[in-house]
Amino acid sequence: MIGSTVINTNPEKRFRQGFRHRVFWPPFLLLLGSVLFSLLYPGDFLQWLTDTNREMLDLSAWLFSITAFGMVVLIIIIFLTRFGSIRIGGQDAKPLLSRWSWFTVILCTTIAIGVLFWAAAEPLYHLNQPTQGSGANPNTYSAMRFSLATMFMHWSFTPYALYAVPALMFAITYYNLGQPFSLGSLLAPLLGDAFARRWSWLIDIIALYTLVAGMSASLGTGILALAGGLHHILPELTGGSLLYGCLIGLVVCTFVISASSGLMKGIRILSDLNVKFFIFLILFVLITGPTVFMLDLGLESLGDFLVHFAERSVFSGEGADGEWARQWTVFYWANWLAWTPVTALFLGRIAYGYTVRDFIVMNFLLPSLFAICWITIFSGTTLHIQFYHQGLLTLLQSSGPEAITYAILETLPWSRFIIPFFLLLSFVSFVTAADSNTSAMSSMSTSGINPDNPESRTSVKIIWGSLIGAMAWILLSRGGIEGIKMLSNLGGFPALILEILVAMALIKVIITRKGRAPANNSNDNFVKAKPPR
Repeated sequence: MIGSTVINTNPEKRFRQGFRHRVFWPPFLLLLGSVLFSLLYPGDFLQWLTDTNREMLDLSAWLFSITAFGMVVLIIIIFLTRFGSIRIGGQDAKPLLSRWSWFTVILCTTIAIGVLFWAAAEPLYHLNQPTQGSGANPNTYSAMRFSLATMFMHWSFTPYALYAVPALMFAITYYNLGQPFSLGSLLAPLLGDAFARRWSWLIDIIALYTLVAGMSASLGTGILALAGGLHHILPELTGGSLLYGCLIGLVVCTFVISASSGLMKGIRILSDLNVKFFIFLILFVLITGPTVFMLDLGLESLGDFLVHFAERSVFSGEGADGEWARQWTVFYWANWLAWTPVTALFLGRIAYGYTVRDFIVMNFLLPSLFAICWITIFSGTTLHIQFYHQGLLTLLQSSGPEAITYAILETLPWSRFIIPFFLLLSFVSFVTAADSNTSAMSSMSTSGINPDNPESRTSVKIIWGSLIGAMAWILLSRGGIEGIKMLSNLGGFPALILEILVAMALIKVIITRKGRAPANNSNDNFVKAKPPR
């Protein structure tokens, strides 16, 4: 039995925070070096990253695929076992957030801005070039069904399983086993406390490096999309360094302020607002768009997705469709994995007071169902327009993926109001994802973080936010955004290894507990932590 810990809640006796210099400076300097190299030698930098990324996917595609599928299987098994009744933080732990607030923060942390634009654009690629194994001819109804099923594969259950496994493990180790706020804590049950204390800083460095690169790339592509939307509304407003700088400054200031205000204020309030925006837009497009078509296609595609889920999950790229798998599915797994370590810390931190089964519903099931609904409506509308009216594929090739969303919204009633609303939604979506991850990155860079003292200094959040914004602006101004995107994607490989080890550690914890909740649902052999403030 592990003894209970009593955590002091007196603000005058909080643990003293310190700056983790060896965690902060290596990724900070490496990122600056990467930016300089990409600016001085843009062609060589991008070519090297592209070749390295291709080599990584060629050699380890099978491992990415089987791991992604394995995480889905593992999280479902955990849900069905008695381990699911264990309460994060101990038997008497009271939830930090209401169920609605918890769900909105989770959804906004993980959804970011990607699915807002790719839900409209990605189906066109799959419609025009379905795999040979699908048996569908390009630009046919069967190709549409394959396209939507592929979207479900890339954006629903598998990505959220990749997030849920390390996030659950961190919640258990942080609140129930008394481990520090570090990625190394995830491996303590598997490799021992000594390993976690000695090497956690190195794991934190790698995770910070890849996440900052990923957030910079995401901010850059998001700014391009926002600038494109502004140009759509005001044709005289063209993109350029000044416009990019103003938009980046606005986004960075907003998410730094939100992150600095803490979980219960800025992050929670913005997430609540953002999800209500999501729901409004979903209902609007559902009612005013091709309703019957999108629902029919969505239901058929969901069936196709579920029937072929295992087969397509382990499709690693051998044979005639090998290049397609590496460019799409395996590439997605690497990209999702690059974000999982740091995001998992935040998702685990906010799970206090709920059971493991509650955690899986909120972090795996509900966000996946939301993604399926969003994709059914927006991807279905895209496919309807392209199949019956044509033109979107040509627009995609000439103007890029961000133009597709605005073209779709133009076909709906009251587009004059809906397009600015969508711009606001895109802005808030990135802010709500960035503030959560900025909070987690800042906590990783700070010593003394614990359930009683969960927030890092505002100055650290400002530093990370400013670095992300500066990188995005420099790369946008010099056209180097593709390089930093590829750099972030390379972080998927070390994150893959970490994901596998974390899954093994979680399995060990479950086996040690023999998969059973303690008698009378008490968590006596787990540390009982008091709620974080």
